[in-house]
Amino acid sequence: MIKAILYPLVDSIRAFNIFQYISFRSAYAAVSALLMSFLLGPWVIRKLAGLKIGQEIRQDGPETHLAKAGTPTMGGTLIIISFVVSVLLWQEVTAFYTWVVVATAIGLGFLGFLDDFLKITRRNSDGLRAGVKFSGQILVSLVIMVIIYVLRNDQTTLLYIPFFKNAVADLGVFYIPFGVLMIVGMSNAVNLTDGLDGLATGLTVIALMAVTILAYLTGHSEFARYLFIPYLPGAGELTISATALLGACVGFLWFNTHPAEVMMGDTGSLTLGGLLAVFALLLKKEILLLIIGGVFVMETLSVIIQVVGFKRTGRRVFKMAPLHHHFELSGWAESKVVARFWILGGMFAILGLSTLKIQ
Repeated sequence: MIKAILYPLVDSIRAFNIFQYISFRSAYAAVSALLMSFLLGPWVIRKLAGLKIGQEIRQDGPETHLAKAGTPTMGGTLIIISFVVSVLLWQEVTAFYTWVVVATAIGLGFLGFLDDFLKITRRNSDGLRAGVKFSGQILVSLVIMVIIYVLRNDQTTLLYIPFFKNAVADLGVFYIPFGVLMIVGMSNAVNLTDGLDGLATGLTVIALMAVTILAYLTGHSEFARYLFIPYLPGAGELTISATALLGACVGFLWFNTHPAEVMMGDTGSLTLGGLLAVFALLLKKEILLLIIGGVFVMETLSVIIQVVGFKRTGRRVFKMAPLHHHFELSGWAESKVVARFWILGGMFAILGLSTLKIQ
């Protein structure tokens, strides 16, 4: 929006030429979102606390978590507001990418809000019924994927995998269900990971650093050609979206580190996971996201293994799933689990980026 207003005046004020640069707008999108999070954070936390919008804790979880009961939740609203406002300020408002990421944030954010609201009003950790929540995720994801497919380019339905220069398949119309599966899967993966103070937020920040680099490279013809990755005209605008979300998450992390003053709730976790998936879909890095978000994948697999293992043998593979709870019950302090998972997240992000030159 700022570019649309000021850049046309460049003939009169040469300094406004800077608004054409994605690097400049990306930096200020991050700063804007960060400052909004910092400034709005205390007010949002006070309001949530005043409305008695407190976190309900699972009774079957680690006993140390019981002390967190009543901590303000729905903090994901702070992330969403900071992100959306920053994107609309700094990104091209006429760009297709802008409205896809905004629609994703609002759609999944609203679904998460309903889930959190029901948990609070019912005074337990059960929100929307699993079937209703899953159906809602599919519906929102389907709308997003139909938009992407209808406005597709010649690269949209192609599937790329790490270590291969060329696309391995053209999914055609089947790209829609593939994308729905990715969005639903990643939103649930981040949701499962959001069990310790700062864990999911920090891991998302790390993943977004990698996504920011990928977005810039994919939207730059020379870099894309040098790295043998698909060049997507206009995709550089997603650099701004990624840094805006990065800034919003860092700002939220200020209040979400142990001991957390506020929790993101499903409002935030479903949104963050969905946006990571949409970034990957738009940048043609769908499979690469599974490497960059390796910790999210690990957490999800731990739940699947636990459920399947218990049904088949009657025994638990882990002391508790998701995986972070297993290590807590093994004697690791919460802060140690978070720090070590962040380190793993950084390793996965570096590994993912390294594949760009190994193909």
